[in-house]
Amino acid sequence: MNLEELGYNDWLREMLNGRDASEAKLARVIAVDRDRYVIDCELGTIPAELTGRLLYFAETTECIPCVGDWVLVDYLDNGSHAIVHELLPRKTILRRRTPGKRIEYQPIAANIDVAFIVQSCDIDYNLNRLDRYLAVTNDGGIGAALILTKSDLIDPSRLELMIEEVRKEHSIEVIPLSNETGAGYDRFMNALERGKTYCLIGSSGVGKSTILNRLVGMDKFATGPVRDADGGGRHTTTRRQMIILNNGTLFVDTPGMKELGMLGVGLGLEESFQDITAIAARCRFANCTHTNETDCAVLQSVAKGELSTERYQSYLKLTKESRYYETTYLEKRKKDKAFGKMRKDFKKHFQKK
Repeated sequence: MNLEELGYNDWLREMLNGRDASEAKLARVIAVDRDRYVIDCELGTIPAELTGRLLYFAETTECIPCVGDWVLVDYLDNGSHAIVHELLPRKTILRRRTPGKRIEYQPIAANIDVAFIVQSCDIDYNLNRLDRYLAVTNDGGIGAALILTKSDLIDPSRLELMIEEVRKEHSIEVIPLSNETGAGYDRFMNALERGKTYCLIGSSGVGKSTILNRLVGMDKFATGPVRDADGGGRHTTTRRQMIILNNGTLFVDTPGMKELGMLGVGLGLEESFQDITAIAARCRFANCTHTNETDCAVLQSVAKGELSTERYQSYLKLTKESRYYETTYLEKRKKDKAFGKMRKDFKKHFQKK
């Protein structure tokens, strides 16, 4: 396997500090299924596992490799499998808050150049949900574009209105696609660049696996039937994995996300809501929360109709959620460190006796 085909570039060369990629035994994680890994490397595609040391010294889940990560490995049994002993720094990261009550970061994919946010034109189209996805991609330093699937199910005039709504709030490319007619795929393929890594993210059943099947040219990824009740598809992707297309681009397929929790995405929110950030610069108080303060430029813009109530409410909701969980996460990390120090001190004291 040629490492350039996996996205090896100048940025990665700098991360290796001048070391030869082959001598460093460089590999890229292309699939993760619980604690099982698959890597692509100079020897081809082989299974891998993490060293106990890498697991032991991992302070958070972000220290564990995910799909798209570059890692250093050692080969075993004539290269039939590998041991991952080092995780290289990431250029970008797509992550969310762990679903459920546990407050932790969950890495989804790393070193992604562009994330294609997929929404269907029939029932999944939602500007507030788009705000949420863009906050996450912007926070991770990832470029983004919107794909609107099932464009054949609505009138062209309605489709144009949806595209205008998106562009009014976000400066991103919008690509309508039809998996039935193939409309839009030429434009989609022209947007892809050789050697770059892309991913598809969105809710279950919006057609991500079907898109990949069309790009690959075969039914490589399982798809589910459309439900009669709501017109949506069933969730079929069960693990994160990366593939290389014939045109030299790399794609990460991810399971549909029922929940995309915010956790410490302040910078991502500023990028996603640049219109509100610009208005907020005119507020009287630097720490204005834009809820009830005197001379709040944001509230004034809402009252004048310059800023829509829906966009303002989306901004408040995501900001509140992100700050709340970030504070809780930091408090948890502080307690964990204090507990770890206590255990270490106790162990030292016990050994002296």
